[in-house]
Amino acid sequence: MTVESVLTMLGGIGMFLYGMKLMGNALERAAGAKMEKILERLTSSKPKGIILGAGVTAVIQSSAATIIMVVGFLNAGILKLAQGVPVIMGANIGTTVTAQILRMGDIDGGSFILTMLKPSSFAPILIALSAFIILMTKKQSLKDKMEIFMGLGILFMGMTLMESSFAPLAESPEFSRIFTIFENPILGVFAGMAVTILLQSSSASVGVLQATASTGIVTFAMAAPITIGCNLGKCVTVLLASIGVNKDAKRAVTIDVTMCVLGSVLFLIGVYIYQGVIGFSFWEDPVSRGTVANFHTLFNLLVAVFFLPLVNVLIKISKVIIKDKPGRDKMEEELVILDSIFLDRPDVALEQCRKVIGLMFTTDRDSFNKASTLIDRYDDNVVAHIDENESFVDKSETILGEYILKITQRPLSFKQRLLATEFLHTVGDLERVGDHVVNLKEEAQLLHNDGISYSGDSLREMSFLVKAIDNILMTTQKAYEENDIPMALRAQTLEEVIDDMVDTMKKNHIDRLQDGRCTVERGVSFIEMLTDIERISDHCFNVSSHLIQRIESKELSTHDADPLTEMTPEEMAEIREELEELYLNPIR
Repeated sequence: MTVESVLTMLGGIGMFLYGMKLMGNALERAAGAKMEKILERLTSSKPKGIILGAGVTAVIQSSAATIIMVVGFLNAGILKLAQGVPVIMGANIGTTVTAQILRMGDIDGGSFILTMLKPSSFAPILIALSAFIILMTKKQSLKDKMEIFMGLGILFMGMTLMESSFAPLAESPEFSRIFTIFENPILGVFAGMAVTILLQSSSASVGVLQATASTGIVTFAMAAPITIGCNLGKCVTVLLASIGVNKDAKRAVTIDVTMCVLGSVLFLIGVYIYQGVIGFSFWEDPVSRGTVANFHTLFNLLVAVFFLPLVNVLIKISKVIIKDKPGRDKMEEELVILDSIFLDRPDVALEQCRKVIGLMFTTDRDSFNKASTLIDRYDDNVVAHIDENESFVDKSETILGEYILKITQRPLSFKQRLLATEFLHTVGDLERVGDHVVNLKEEAQLLHNDGISYSGDSLREMSFLVKAIDNILMTTQKAYEENDIPMALRAQTLEEVIDDMVDTMKKNHIDRLQDGRCTVERGVSFIEMLTDIERISDHCFNVSSHLIQRIESKELSTHDADPLTEMTPEEMAEIREELEELYLNPIR
């Protein structure tokens, strides 16, 4: 084998791996967070779980990535073990799709149509066309789609280069003799595992086997154990993902490894017993790319069919191997979804951040409503509840901040970077909302300890302000969760109305002081509460502003976002009139 052919082979392998990586990354950018939502929702039955796992893996081109995602969801408590196992089975089936695509290299024929269907013919066209569109367009979503096709083209070009470098070896007796050692099933399995561990992809290692098969020197007896070894090798990546996760996640990895190892052993025993007793007519025949692809698919299908009825048994075995431990507290259960396992998939990681921020919104709103009841009805249990909520909000801010900064250290698209920036601002504002609620609680404690109560007029006015604040918190959260600009604008209009309410209440309070209907002690406390409540609405305004700025970003709105729905001045005026009628006019 000449130096030139070795370099050609290495170049082909490099192009093949880069093409697979490029295509997989582009597919994941196009569907990343959607894949998470699909995994969460569509696991109600075992068959659905298998279909789902196979489909997701076919899209992102990596069974290990899908299984690692499932491990993360199990660690976060999003999925139950019984839901995750069928998805893992499906992922092992979905990983065979790549081999089925690569079998297109077997297409042969003299017609123009058949010639153009061969990867060696259409791959250069695919690369050139994709590159041209990527260079010409400014729309990021279109660039992502074209990267999928470019990755596919590069993958096929790498496959063609590998095949051309292997072709001269078909005439080499030394190479043939070396390859015959893989007829030993144990050596064949270990060879396949080694290649998969080296390339970090069972799809890539099977692709290399398919390229080698194009030389005509690989028989079925050699290909069978190597293919199964390739399938086993990806367990190493999954095992690494189980470090530091919870018990259910480790059990899922244990089940995956058990299925792969036990399935491989049983399958090989069955194949070699049949070969020894009856014999396969094609045992010593050379295999094609399609034969390797079909064998790879058949093996994973049979393993899934065999183990599907045994899911509950596998779960029981895994619980014997991985013992239970005492449960985590509520705060840990909610924040554990910020798993480092998602960091290499920014779309999914940002979606996890969105969920925790949603919990911060809900917690702040709950705390505010509880604090508002303390003004005229003090309760130590309510105070303890607010303190617990504040502890969650503070811890969420710290963990989210660190997690988002880790996300920003990964390669991000423009859209992802904007979202990460918005989340950092939003987290800070929500933490400050929690601080102002704590101030309200402390003011209520002082009133209770000093035996001071507000006048009936003050309490009546405060009830309208409390309703307005609850409304702005709810409206801001809805705008955030739905990326809704009209809702964000409504929240900002309500903030302006709340400012007017606070000014009106301060004026009314001064009138009560002058008339002797209110004491100075009450007055200081009342003003402090008004200030904190107004600040809460200010932070809601900030959150809405960050949302609007992100969605209306010039680059994003021009190239990657749907047309925005904006309100006319007349509509804004109607909303303000409606809000004033609800909250401001009753206290004027």
